[in-house]
Order: sequence, then structure tokens, then C-alpha cells
Amino acid sequence: MTTPDERRPGRPESPARPGGRRGPRQKSAQRPSERARSGDPARLTAYTVLRSVAEGGYANLELPRLLRGHGMAGRDAAFATELTYGTLRWQGLYDPVIADASGRSVDKIDPPVLDTLRLGAHQVLGMRVPAHAAVAETVGLARQVNGAGAAGFVNAVLRRVSERSRQEWLDRVLPAGTGVDRLAMEHSHPEWIVRALRAALLAHGAATVETVDQELVSLLEADNDPADVMLVARPGLVEVADLVRLGAEPAAVSPVGAVLRSGDPGGLAPVRDGRAAVQDEGSQVLALALAAVPVESSDDYPEEWLDLCAGPGGKAGLLAALSVGRAYLTANEVSPHRADLVRQGLRAAIGAGAGVEVRVGDGRDTGVDEPGRYDRVLVDAPCTGLGALRRRPEARWRRTTADLAALTELQRELLASAIEATRPGGVIAYATCSPHVNETTFVVRDVAGRRDDVEVLDAHAVLREVAPGLEVAGEGPHAQLWPHRNETDGMFLALLRKR
Repeated sequence: MTTPDERRPGRPESPARPGGRRGPRQKSAQRPSERARSGDPARLTAYTVLRSVAEGGYANLELPRLLRGHGMAGRDAAFATELTYGTLRWQGLYDPVIADASGRSVDKIDPPVLDTLRLGAHQVLGMRVPAHAAVAETVGLARQVNGAGAAGFVNAVLRRVSERSRQEWLDRVLPAGTGVDRLAMEHSHPEWIVRALRAALLAHGAATVETVDQELVSLLEADNDPADVMLVARPGLVEVADLVRLGAEPAAVSPVGAVLRSGDPGGLAPVRDGRAAVQDEGSQVLALALAAVPVESSDDYPEEWLDLCAGPGGKAGLLAALSVGRAYLTANEVSPHRADLVRQGLRAAIGAGAGVEVRVGDGRDTGVDEPGRYDRVLVDAPCTGLGALRRRPEARWRRTTADLAALTELQRELLASAIEATRPGGVIAYATCSPHVNETTFVVRDVAGRRDDVEVLDAHAVLREVAPGLEVAGEGPHAQLWPHRNETDGMFLALLRKR
């Protein structure tokens, strides 16, 4: 005989009422004939991506693969995309809602069931899906992927979630006051990231003490606003006008960029064959800046360029196109798999005559192995990715402050190696997709400040030359872009010349 507190393993508990008391088991609001027996393809796709992300996958890689595999397009693909990315973005808000509605901490809920609940919460609170349909379809998904017992639990919790509007839930679960904890939950960011972004806005001159709170809210909102698909027309291989004829629009900032408002970029012939690619405008203008800044004269021609951390190959693809007729490009990548991605991305440029070598190696060794060889070196350093949270929402939940120490040490070593590999008169571009001061200005200051053979250049002036419509906040020499100000990823750029 079991006591009331003993439960069969794996059997979910009945959720508590919002007031904290337990009541009788909730019955489904639908008649048995009306209940979905399984998830529809769009919801099942979103769930599959969430489970892959939980196991270390990347939504921006998994979702397109699944959409293509299921032959999903149009409204179904758009629904699956919004459901996937919206659920990942707003996890920090939905988890407290789910905890309240279920009467238990989310860490007490089986992770696959929790992902199903998050998908349902987003449909109820973040999408224009009727509550009854959101609950019924999500319960059908739970029955298929989590089991019948879990489906009853999902049904009860989501019915309670649907009893309140998003604003009512905000009023219920948000911490009191105006502190970082409230901002973090309201805008679904970890608290440490909110603090880091606030410090970065001040450090990079994008805000003053008086304006920083307003700027911070705008930045957090931009992180949760789905980004447009940006394309790059690799010079000499395809023109922006060609992409416009295929349904894109000229980009606002990058002279080689285009916006694809709808449709699958993989369906465009220039993207399929590598003449164009999906690439954020911020990344485009950084590569253009490195190619445009003057280097002091060299007896050797053509120049030699190096992309020290080339994977997965976006900036290398643009540099390869720009190098035709003027330089040889070495694309170095430490990961063999990512090096293969670089090779695939460079095939069109190589076919057009670009001299390119893709190799596998640790960029920290390049300065010792090839001292003083290169005219232009790009260090697109591994980083926390805090500048690309609108495109990679899962990154905000993966990164921790513990990652910073290892990353900043690696960034310093890569930049030092790049300087050693640059010939006198050559130029180094240090870039990160993060505004965090520990990964940006502190790295450049610590490495370049210890040398007497490095001159810091004005990155603002070079960016104005290659992208006249780009307005960079703050003053030089370094440049920091912002999603809420520039509608680009939060790219950082420092330009250094080897004396």
C-alpha cells in the first residue's frame, strides 16, 4: 500500500492551482473526438529543434534542415520558425509562468515535457493562436512525444496559462521594483547579460548615465525582435541588382547587402552556388573595412591575406571575392568540420579565379609559424555572441560568466598571434560579435598596449568610407555596432597597423 506522497516513477504530479492549493484532476475542455491525437508537422518540427538545442545543437542549422526534409514552406514554415525562435527567446519569461501555473519549479519538470509546455505557452501568450487551439494542438503534441500521462499534465498547465493574458502574467510573476532582475525576466535575458549590456552601452559611448536605462530597454527589445534575412552579393560574382530581381531589396547599410523579406534564401540560385550568401550587414562592412584600409607599400604583389578563424566561412567568402586580382587568401580554421564549411562557401570565388588556401590549424600558432607574412589579417575571434542574440536566441541561455575567462584568454592569444603574423605596414582587424567590454576594448588594450610596434587606427573613419549610411555611436578609434541602433548584429571592430 502506498501513502498519498508516493507516486509511480515518471508519473507527473497534478499541477497546483495559481493560489497554491491542489484540487481535483482537471478534465479536458475538448470532447474526446475533438482532441488532437498527435502534433501537426509545424509544432513537431519546433519541438524537435528545441530538443536538439537542449542537446547542444543550433536552431539556425537544425530548423532549415528539418523544414527542407519535411518539404515545409509558406505559412507552415513561417509558423514553425516563429514558434521555434519565439519559444527560445522568451524562455526566461515563460518558465516563471509555467512554474506558477504548475505549482512546481521548472527544474522539477521533465525537460522534454518542459519544452512542450514552453511551446504551448508561446502560442498562448506570444502568438495569434486562439487559446483553445493552442492548448488542444500542444496536448496532441505531448501525447505523441511525451506520452499520455504527460499530455494530461500539459493540458492542465496550459489551461491555467490561458486563463490570464500576457500582461496579467507579467503583473503576476515579475519581481517588484525596477531592478535588473525585473528587466531580465520581462525581456527574457539572464541577469548577467543585462548587466554586461548596460556596461557595454556606457563603455562604447552609446549611452550616458542619464540615457543608459532607456538604451538598454531598446537593446533588449531589439534582441527579441526577429531579424530580417540579410544576403551578401559577393563582388565580382553577383550584383545586388541580381538579388533584387529575385525578390530581395537593397540593404540600408552595406553596399553589397540585400534584404530578403520572405522566402527561403536557399531557394535562390546565387545562394545555392555560393555567389551570394546569408550574412548580417555588420559582418559585411567589417570585411569591407579590412579590405579597404590602406596598407603601407610592399614590394610583393599580390598581397597576402589571412582569415585566422575562418569558420564557418561568411567573412572568408566575402574576402575571397574581394581578393580576386589583388591578393591570395589563406583561410585558417581549427575545426576540420568548420574548415569543410569554409571550402564549400568559397567554391564560387575559387571558380572565379580567387587564390585561396583553406587549412586546418590553431590560429594561436600562426604568428610563430609564419612571422611577418601577411598584409591583412582578420581575427574574427570566438566570443560569447552577445551581439547576435536576435539571430541565435539559445546563446543567451548557454553562455555564463564562467565562459568569459577562457574566451578572453583565447582572444588575447589570437590577437597576439595575428600581430606577429602581420608584416610591418600591414593591418589587423580584430572583430567580435559581442559588445562585452572584456571581449572588445579590454582585449585590444591589453595586447596592443604592451607593444611598441602597433598603431591603433580609426575604425570609424574606415567604416564611413565603405558604408556611408552607417552611423556608429560613440567616438573612435574602435567601432561598436548595435542591433537597436544600426539594425545589425552587435559587431565590434578594432583596426591595428603593424609598424
